[in-house]
Amino acid sequence: MSNKITGAEALIKSLIAEGVDRVFGYPGGAIIPVYDKLYDYTSQLKHILVRHEQGATHAAQGYARVSGRTGVVIVTSGPAATNVITGLSDALMDSTPMVVITGQVASSFLGSDAFQETDVVGITQPITKWAYQIRRPEDISWAVARAFYIAQSGRPGPVVLDLAKDAQTGLTEWVHKKCTYIRSYIPYPRIKAEDVQAVAKLINESQRPMLISGHGVMISGAEKELANLAEKADIPVTSTLLGLSTIPSAHPLYKGMLGMHGNIGPNVNTNRCDLLIAVGMRFDDRVTGDTTKYARQAKIVHIDIDSSEFDKNIKTDATIHGDAREALSLLLPLVKEAKHNEWLETFARCDEVEQEKVVKREVFPESGPMNMGEVAYKVSKATGDRAILVTDVGQNQMFSSRYFRYTEPRSIVTSGGLGTMGFGLPAAIGAKMGAPDRTVCFFTGDGGLQMTIQELGTILEYGTDVKIILLNNNFLGNVRQWQLLFFNGRFSQTPMINPDFVQIANAYGIKAENVETREQLDGAIQRMLDHNGAYLLNVNIDPTDMIFPMTPAGAAVDTIMLNASEKFDPQQIK
Repeated sequence: MSNKITGAEALIKSLIAEGVDRVFGYPGGAIIPVYDKLYDYTSQLKHILVRHEQGATHAAQGYARVSGRTGVVIVTSGPAATNVITGLSDALMDSTPMVVITGQVASSFLGSDAFQETDVVGITQPITKWAYQIRRPEDISWAVARAFYIAQSGRPGPVVLDLAKDAQTGLTEWVHKKCTYIRSYIPYPRIKAEDVQAVAKLINESQRPMLISGHGVMISGAEKELANLAEKADIPVTSTLLGLSTIPSAHPLYKGMLGMHGNIGPNVNTNRCDLLIAVGMRFDDRVTGDTTKYARQAKIVHIDIDSSEFDKNIKTDATIHGDAREALSLLLPLVKEAKHNEWLETFARCDEVEQEKVVKREVFPESGPMNMGEVAYKVSKATGDRAILVTDVGQNQMFSSRYFRYTEPRSIVTSGGLGTMGFGLPAAIGAKMGAPDRTVCFFTGDGGLQMTIQELGTILEYGTDVKIILLNNNFLGNVRQWQLLFFNGRFSQTPMINPDFVQIANAYGIKAENVETREQLDGAIQRMLDHNGAYLLNVNIDPTDMIFPMTPAGAAVDTIMLNASEKFDPQQIK
C-alpha cells in the first residue's frame, strides 16, 4: 500500500506543519484540487472566503500586522493572480509577512497562452522577497518551508508560490522539514560591537537627541527596549505613521508623529536636534520632505535590519545593522543617564501652538459641521484608548492616526508606503481575526470604502465584529485638499454622489445608522461599541474639512502649514 499523497494534500499538510490555522482565499479552476483536499482539513485549517482576491491579501496583511504571524492567501490562476498584485506591493513596502499561493495551468501548458495562464513569477518577482513556480508535487513541502522562512525572517515581506495544476494532482511522499537556513541569505546579521559603541558615544555626547521609532520596532517587538533607552538618556521619542503604538501616547517622552501631517514638535525639531536616532524606518519622502534640507545640523544614526536602507535617502554618520530589539538591548548598558529638560521644553512649546492653532479647531469645534478629528478623538476615548485602529487611505487615515491614542503595542494597521485605497475594510476583518479579544475600529472615507465594499459579504458570512466609522464628506477629500491648496480650487473629479451606506450595510446584515449632527455623535459611538457584532456609523462630515498641520510635498520638513493661509514660525520656540 502506497504512502503517497497528492500534491494538493501535501500543500495543506505543509501549511499546517508551519503553524497556519487560517487562510484567506477564493477558489477557481486551477486551484480546485487544493480546495477539494481542504474539504478534509477544515477542523485544522480555517478558510476565510473573501469576495475579491485583493481583499484576501489585505485581510492577510491585517491578520499578520496585529498577530505577528504570517498571513496566508490561496487563489487561482490568471485574473486571480493579477488581482493580488496590489496586496503584494503593499506588503513589500510595509514589510508585512505574507505567503500567497496561486494556482497555475498544468506544466505541459505553460507558455501556450492557455486559459487563465499568466506569468505569475515574472509579474511578481519585483514586488516579493521570493517568487517560485512549483511544477512537481515532491517540491511542495520544500517550497512551503522555504517560503515561510523567507517571508517572516529578517525584514519580513511577501512570497509567492505559483502551483501548477499537475503538481497538485500528482502523488508524492510527504515529509515536512522546516527551513532554518538558506545559503547567502542572512536575515539576522551579527551586530558589530564597534558599531554599538560608536552609536552609544554619539548619544552620550549629544545635547539635543531625538529618537524616531519606525515599523521595525513593532516588527521586532522592541517596544520595551525603546522605552528603556529613552528613559535612561531622557530622549524624546517620535514615530513614523507605521511606528505609532510602539510607545504609549501618554508616555512623557513621546512627542508625536513625524511627517507630512505629523506633529509640529517632531518636524521642527528634526532640523534643530544634534543627533537623530532612526530605528526601524527608511526615511520615506513623507517623513523627510526635501532631503537637501533634512537634519543638516545633526549627526544621523540609523538602526535597521536591512542594510540597503543605509544612506539610500539620508546620509548617515553611524549605523547598526541588525534586529532593532537586539540593537537597543546592546546599546542600553553603554548609554549614560542624562537629562535634557531645556530640549524637551521646546517640544512642549510647539505643542502649545499646535493645540491652539490646529487641535482646538479640529477636535473641539464650537459650532458648524462635524470634523474628522473630533470623531476620531471621541471614538478612541470611548474605547479607553485600547482599540486597534485600522484605516483606509486619505484624510480619514491622517485624522484618525493623529487623534487616536495608543496604550498597547500593535494597535495600528494602515497602508503606509503604497497608500492603498480600499485597504482598510479587508484589513480590519483580518485584524479582528488576528486579535479576536480586542476592539477593532475601522476608519474610512466614502471613496476608499467603495473600492472593496464587497468585503461586507465576508463580515456577513463570518460575523466579524468590526466597528466601521465612515467619515463621509461626499468628496475624495485628500485630493480635494490638494486641489484647493495647490491647484486653484479646481475640484476635478473629486465630488462624489454616494449611495445610502446604511441601507447597503443593512443588506449585509450589519447594523448601521446615520450621524448627521454633533449632538448625535456620542450616543451613536456608544451604541456602536455596545453592540455585539459589526456596526457602521455613517458620519456626516464637513466637505471643506482639511487635515493640518501639513508640510507641502517637496518642502523642508519644518515648513509647516497651520491652515490654508498661515505657516508656523520656528522662531516661536527659540
